[in-house]
Amino acid sequence: MIERSVQDDPRTYTDGISLSEVSYGFDRTDVLDGVTLSVERGETLAVIGPSGTGKTTLLRLLALFDRPDAGTVRIDGTDVWSVSERERRSARRRIGMVFQEANLFDTTVRRNVSYGIRVRRGWRDRLSEWSSRIVGSDATPAVTDALDLVGLADAEGTNASSLSGGEAQRVAFARALAYEPEILLLDEPTSDLDPRNTAVVEEAIETARRGGIGVVIATHDMHQAERVADRVAVMIEGRLIEVGPVDRVFSDPNDRRARKFIDGELVY
Repeated sequence: MIERSVQDDPRTYTDGISLSEVSYGFDRTDVLDGVTLSVERGETLAVIGPSGTGKTTLLRLLALFDRPDAGTVRIDGTDVWSVSERERRSARRRIGMVFQEANLFDTTVRRNVSYGIRVRRGWRDRLSEWSSRIVGSDATPAVTDALDLVGLADAEGTNASSLSGGEAQRVAFARALAYEPEILLLDEPTSDLDPRNTAVVEEAIETARRGGIGVVIATHDMHQAERVADRVAVMIEGRLIEVGPVDRVFSDPNDRRARKFIDGELVY
């Protein structure tokens, strides 16, 4: 029996980012089916579910990397796939994403973290930055603050290739924060990290949330979802089957499949 998807709580979608009845597939396979979900600024939403259920695809749609086959994606109430490419690029620049792999450049930590700022600036700001480098300084307060937030302020001159895996992921997190996004998307950001590095990243997530950033984190770690999220969404086979406050979803979910998944049972 095919069970219907649930819908996220009705909202005006005027503050933050949302999907409405979004479906998406590739290679003749449906990946997402009728997903309605939103995150407001200053809120952390955790998306949990089995591997291969569509969590990364969901983040890619929220990041505006891919266009949905059906449904709408809105930022502050505007359908971002109905506007011009220039307007959509501007909207995309308001979103940061941290992938499961750090994917750092073979240069200093500082240059890695400043990358997002450089590519998002207009030509006047780029010229100013180039002039600053000529006189020997390319560290901006935003870069310094982001590195301080992840505990790597002393490593800004270090080559990224010499970092441990946990440090590299923290640099990737700092890179996403440095250009001050309004929405931050995290794809299993601590899946391969030790407890110390995980704690640093989770503390940075909380700082971002308190700073008014809307955070969406896809995670297999349900304990992490309980620690960092305000709300949690459960996805099974590309459908949203449960969404609500963390305490309610983990203690008394409405959907039997969500209960089974949270209890560690196979759901398909």
